[in-house]
Amino acid sequence: MAQKPSIPKGTRDFNAVEVAKRSYIMDTIKEQFELYGFQPIETPSFENSQTLMGKYGDEGDRLIFKILNSGEYLKKISEDDYASRSEANFTPKISEKALRYDLTVPFARYVVQHQNEIEFPFKRYQIQPVWRADRPQKGRFREFYQCDADVVGSTSLFQEVEFIQLYDAVFSALKLESATIKINNRKILSGIAEVIGAQDKLIDFTVALDKLDKIGEEKVKEEMRSKGISEAGIAQLQPLFSLEGDFATQVGTLKSILNSSEIGLKGIEELEFIDGAISNLGLKTAQLQLDVTLARGLNYYTGAIFEVSAPEGVNMGSIGGGGRYDDLTSIFGKPDTSGVGISFGLDRIYLVLEELDLFPETITDATKVLFINFGEQEAMACLNAVTALRAENIKAELYPDSAKMKKQMTYANRRNIPYVVLVGEEELNSNTFTLKTMETGEQQELDLPSLINILR
Repeated sequence: MAQKPSIPKGTRDFNAVEVAKRSYIMDTIKEQFELYGFQPIETPSFENSQTLMGKYGDEGDRLIFKILNSGEYLKKISEDDYASRSEANFTPKISEKALRYDLTVPFARYVVQHQNEIEFPFKRYQIQPVWRADRPQKGRFREFYQCDADVVGSTSLFQEVEFIQLYDAVFSALKLESATIKINNRKILSGIAEVIGAQDKLIDFTVALDKLDKIGEEKVKEEMRSKGISEAGIAQLQPLFSLEGDFATQVGTLKSILNSSEIGLKGIEELEFIDGAISNLGLKTAQLQLDVTLARGLNYYTGAIFEVSAPEGVNMGSIGGGGRYDDLTSIFGKPDTSGVGISFGLDRIYLVLEELDLFPETITDATKVLFINFGEQEAMACLNAVTALRAENIKAELYPDSAKMKKQMTYANRRNIPYVVLVGEEELNSNTFTLKTMETGEQQELDLPSLINILR
């Protein structure tokens, strides 16, 4: 007996209704991307390993799916490699390619590779799947779509301002009101690390701090201790764990902590500019909130960083994030090209809209009318009518087989098709169509123009 088929953990099949809902989200995001002047590009699903490795920190590198070389890939492994059992020695020799972890690093590679063909500042958007060897849980999958928008070639903070407006525009269009756009600046985190004497442990410090809302204050402190951050330094961080109040209040506290750090004060200055611009422009439904514990785990961020939380009461992690990166393209040979970008978490946004019942009913509309098949001659007449209906953008189809009437009606019911059309001998002779409303059972005999008018 054949084994029942399955799919890998962290991946999913999508039925017609789910695909329609996902398309609704992507189309809404795409519409706003283009309204803001972003151009679409696409990159391959897999990259050379050297393009991806080392760009996401140790934790990120461990989550990259490696692709085995084709053919006899073990031939490059020496006896010494076998004996050492070293993953660092093995992996580069048996895997030269990997599935992309995100869309930002491939985008940086694209910019450098095509730098003579594009105009700077370059605004692009990309909606494609990415893969991470993460532990699957609610809202976290191993294969998922990212919807990214980035600008490279400009250091202007007005780009950050526009991205906040873009977040607000998308979530307003999706009727997802009261989303919270959290903002921080990696320069502030660098300044804090400097003040507590942990400059050499900036990555460890930011990775631990970024987990505050997930594991709590004490666990974060434990992780910092395990990474060699001193008790005195952790004690200096205490005001951060309980920092509250509006933007101005938090900034005031930060200034007192960072008064000896030039880079930290620069980060505060950038945040004040962004907050001032947003206060002047206003937002439709979203709220901008300063969160100094926000770190974002990716190493390439250098300035403002963003993370979007779902409305209060929805148990979901972030539904978007991003930030400024000043030197990402330098790793591919193009230094001094600043960029900033944001990403929308399609799968999590889907779950939030589902939980809040925010999907429009019309997006799941499929076939509107099914023509019952009574035989070859009748089916031909039905197909002529189906063709005319489709020309009027009415979703119509003919049941393919001359099956029993009950089977065809059951098919229409199970697919929630609201109307069926019956064309038998009498209708053929009179060139008419009997339209049946499935919900009420009501029937009416119509000519083709009348049938089109009713179904339209």
